Amino acid sequence: MDFAGEAVSLAELLDERRHLLDVAYRMVGSDGEAEGVVVETYRRWYALSDTARAQIATPRSWLAATAGGICRARQDLPGRSGNPAQDTERADFAGGNAFGTAPAAVADVVGKGRPGSLAPAARACRWLRSWRARTASPVRHDALVTAVREACAAEDAGLLASLLAADATAVFDGGGKVRALVRPVHGSEQVARSLLVLLARRPRTTLRAQPVSGRTGLVVRCDHQVAAVISLGLTGDRVGRVGQVWVVLNPDKLRPWNESPAP
Repeated sequence: MDFAGEAVSLAELLDERRHLLDVAYRMVGSDGEAEGVVVETYRRWYALSDTARAQIATPRSWLAATAGGICRARQDLPGRSGNPAQDTERADFAGGNAFGTAPAAVADVVGKGRPGSLAPAARACRWLRSWRARTASPVRHDALVTAVREACAAEDAGLLASLLAADATAVFDGGGKVRALVRPVHGSEQVARSLLVLLARRPRTTLRAQPVSGRTGLVVRCDHQVAAVISLGLTGDRVGRVGQVWVVLNPDKLRPWNESPAP
């Protein structure tokens, strides 16, 4: 399966997550509980098989319908406080108007995910450390990161692919909090395509080269908030192309970046 073809722009991912949080909050009335609903929603998304996800024409609608079903189930739990009539009215609104989906569709979707869990990121971390151990000089590293940034800014797929090793791998860490790619993407052309889709230019979006975990990396900001941090590992051969790309999209891991002033 071509997982690069499942890539989604960062702006769309952020908008989708905000939408789900807003819908869940309207139904449960608590920021913390709304976050829990969204986490469970994405867990069910990742629990689907690759084939099942590929057959969902509009993932955002599926996710919103699933979130609505989770909220309904929580509102029906014994001992939950609140006005039952008001809860039902709130759930009906979210299940229909807010989702653009009939309430019946919500019930049809919820509960169909098979048990499962996200693949551990430890293997990808080992890959990254391995690439760094064999990486080129800091000067070459910085120059290549700058070239990657320029290729991404220009949305030049051919140029970006030429900067990547033929067997380059990209890993997208959403932490189950955003709809990131489920599997690593392999191959220079596929990695280039997945990055360009993710970083598709949008108003108020910036891409800068700056220190990331002791090496120069790329930091993406949307509306002045860090939305992605990208580390690049170079091959240790004479050419020194990018062999490993690690994209952090997990809001929890990005929180420290947003608590510090931008350079």
